Amino acid sequence: MSLKNFLKSKTFAIQLGIAVGIIIIVVFAALKWLDSTTNHGQEIPVPNLAKMSVDKVGATLEAIDLEYVVLDTVDFNKDFPPYSVVQQDPLPNVNVKENRKVYIKVNAGGYNDIRVPDLVQKTYRQALPTLKAAGLDEGKITYKPYLAKDVVLEMSQNGKKLKAGDMVKKASKIDLVLGDGKTGYTEDEEDTDSNAQDTETVED
Repeated sequence: MSLKNFLKSKTFAIQLGIAVGIIIIVVFAALKWLDSTTNHGQEIPVPNLAKMSVDKVGATLEAIDLEYVVLDTVDFNKDFPPYSVVQQDPLPNVNVKENRKVYIKVNAGGYNDIRVPDLVQKTYRQALPTLKAAGLDEGKITYKPYLAKDVVLEMSQNGKKLKAGDMVKKASKIDLVLGDGKTGYTEDEEDTDSNAQDTETVED
C-alpha cells in the first residue's frame, strides 16, 4: 500500500484519533497535577492575629493550614496584652496559599527599666520635656519654700526619693518638688519693715 493510500485509509484515521486522544489525556492530567501541586485557585484569608497569644496564634493558623514565625519582641505597648501579637505580615484578610508563613511581632512582657534623668536645679519648663524624652511621665507637683520659683528641688516615686541615674520602669510617673519663689519675702517681714518705718517717723 502506498503512503498516499495509507493516509486515506481507515486504519490511519483510527490510529490518528487514538494518538490525539492520548495527547489530550496527557495534557489534561498534567494541568490537573500542576493545579494540585501549586494550590491553584485555593486561597486562604489570613485571620486577624492582633492581641492573640503565641499559643493561640499557632492553634488558629494550624487549623487553616498556615504557619507562623516570630520575628521579634517589641517594646511594651500598654494597648496590647503582654506577649501578644502587635504586628503581622501578611495583614488580616490578605489571601495566601496553603502552608504560607505568617510573620508576627510580639509585645514585651512589661516596660523596660530606664535611668532617671538629672532634673534637679532645672526649671520646670526645662525638666518636663527632658522627662518626656526619657520615656517618663509627670506625676504630682508640690512646692516648698525656695528662692527660685519653679526650680526642681526633689524627684520621687511612690514616696521614695530619687536621684539622677536611679532605675525605674518606663512610663513611670515621677513626682516633682518645685521651689515656690517666696523665700526671703514674707508678710511678717513686710509688717516688721512697716512698723520700723513708723517708729522712725514718730521719733523724728
